[in-house]
Amino acid sequence: MSEEVKKEDPKKKGIIGKIKEAADDKEEQLAILSTFVRLGILVWSGGILTLAYIQLPPALGIPEQKLDPTFIASVFTGVLATFGVQAAKKGGNGNGASNGGGGITKADMERLIAAAAQTAPAQTIRIEQAPVQITQAPSKSDEPYKL
Repeated sequence: MSEEVKKEDPKKKGIIGKIKEAADDKEEQLAILSTFVRLGILVWSGGILTLAYIQLPPALGIPEQKLDPTFIASVFTGVLATFGVQAAKKGGNGNGASNGGGGITKADMERLIAAAAQTAPAQTIRIEQAPVQITQAPSKSDEPYKL
């Protein structure tokens, strides 16, 4: 007698199953999932922005939408920023390049530093995190430090 061997086909895994298989750690799985969500939002906002600026052919039968793309543009740039992409702003030097200094050139900054060094020999440090405790290393004498 011949015995028929049943072979079980492995279940076809969906995207979530493949992610779980590829990444064992829960945090890594959530990071991958969040990346896909951000990519989905990026594609959606990019598509809406594109539709806001192009005119579709009348043959498609899609009516033209009058919308303000400001919010969608902010969502688009926000999602791009999560991927480390930032929009460059044109500088005032005429060639359209950004110097990243808020409109201050390197020469202007050097002049400001030189002028500040001549007028104020002390440095002011602004600390925006509290509480701060300032201590002084013990001196060689036994006298405590006095203000």
